[in-house]
Amino acid sequence: MNTSQTQASRMHPDEWALRVDLAACYRLVALYGWSDLVFTHISAKLPATVSGEDHQFLINPYGLMFDEITASSLVKVDMQCNKLDAENPHPVNPAGFVIHSAVHEARHDANCVLHTHTRAGVAVSAQKEGVLPISQQSTFVLASLAYHAYEGVAIRDDEKLRLQKDLGDANYLMLRNHGLLTVGKTIADAFLQMYTFENTCRIQVDALAGQTGASDLTAIDPQVLTGVAHAMKVQTGGLGGNFVWPSLLRKLHRENPGYDV
Repeated sequence: MNTSQTQASRMHPDEWALRVDLAACYRLVALYGWSDLVFTHISAKLPATVSGEDHQFLINPYGLMFDEITASSLVKVDMQCNKLDAENPHPVNPAGFVIHSAVHEARHDANCVLHTHTRAGVAVSAQKEGVLPISQQSTFVLASLAYHAYEGVAIRDDEKLRLQKDLGDANYLMLRNHGLLTVGKTIADAFLQMYTFENTCRIQVDALAGQTGASDLTAIDPQVLTGVAHAMKVQTGGLGGNFVWPSLLRKLHRENPGYDV
């Protein structure tokens, strides 16, 4: 029996399954070019079957590139990002967990929080009008989008309350001059939302290239946006995690296997 099999056998099956999905998410973020060396995070809340009433999370081992992360290397932490698994040799970055802990604390449905610093995401976050209603992708983002003003590097606990207030019940958060964040009930949902968010920003940057401003673009009818918002409120089946996520895992097995050890 190899080391990963030994570790998996000692864990609750729900924890191991979450670890495999989260490691896959990190590698997919790298595969799609959304990583920023080691400087962003994806956090996932352990289910009550594992942690009981305590809030425990999995987060990346600080210093590993996203395409290096495995299920067994992920670190278990509490709400203050204190390590809970003493046998794990990897360090964590408490400062990087400030944003994530704020979201997890305020949103009990936030089982996964995914944060990126992509070129397109930061570019749109710096545009005064934010996300424009100019693509089908943008309609899904605008149906559940919030903004949070830049306050410097997010390492202070006093920023948490303002971030929580700004986020509200939205699933997409644009951190002004900083990047993008998605909230998901599952890791698959958070990833697929970020896929939509990132593409929304890339399309907007491309559409604005060579234009004098948003007035040169064709905006989507506000009634269409209202309809999408209503549809998302009544939707209960997630964002396709049941059929898109398995296909993404198959892609990962072909292009960057080894995350599930």
